Amino acid sequence: MIDNKFTVIDSHCHIYPEKIAKPAVESTGRFYDMTALGDGTVNSLLKLGESVGIDRFVVQSVATTPHQVKSINEFIAREVEIFPDKLIGLGTLHPESEDLKGDLEHIKELGLHGVKLHPDIQQFKIDDYRCLKIYELCESENIPILMHTGDYRYDYSNPNRLLPVLEAYKNLTIIGAHLGGWSVWEEACEKLAGYPNFYVDSSSSLYELPVDKATEIIRRYGTDRVLFGSDYPVFSPDIELERFMALPLTNDEKRAILSENVLKLYNL
Repeated sequence: MIDNKFTVIDSHCHIYPEKIAKPAVESTGRFYDMTALGDGTVNSLLKLGESVGIDRFVVQSVATTPHQVKSINEFIAREVEIFPDKLIGLGTLHPESEDLKGDLEHIKELGLHGVKLHPDIQQFKIDDYRCLKIYELCESENIPILMHTGDYRYDYSNPNRLLPVLEAYKNLTIIGAHLGGWSVWEEACEKLAGYPNFYVDSSSSLYELPVDKATEIIRRYGTDRVLFGSDYPVFSPDIELERFMALPLTNDEKRAILSENVLKLYNL
């Protein structure tokens, strides 16, 4: 159990309806050539959180086709309604949707707090012209985007694709998952640190990075721009929290990363 002087919010969790959770989790594991540690259900997530003192979770899922957008967003909203004190929901969009504006309006009506995009799984480049409407709409509505960033195997979400978007949409808040670039952490930090509209989360990173390197990258982004995240169910919130707490950060820095930054970003 974490010392109760910290409020802890896990800012990066994927959840699925129970009937599809097992194949969805297995598919994600195959994509990253990893064995997922969780089962992808809300009940398991909450149980894990209770065991180590995680107070709340930012939950999301990703639409691989446009027709999935509505049902996924409504599923996330239903789960938040059942556990309003535990879950903070994000919606999803798909760049090939015929009504992006309507999809975003639905996200707002459902009371969701942001948008999750995964360029590698959804198979679009961050700077693809099809995505520009998404950025324009989210910027105008002041809705943050949590975006998967980085993958040495592909060129969908790497820093070179994100840079022109950060420069063109200066009032759009983007949270780059996985310390700004999964598997290309140092390159991402070198290119992206310092952009005033860019934040990162710690998910799917601390398992690979040495403690000193992870701490250096976090401080280069700025501890007021980093969120704690586990990437459940691929990784387990209890293990990721233990990894994070082992970093040689001050209590003030940990407090910001564990809760204060995410509350500020999503206007909670």
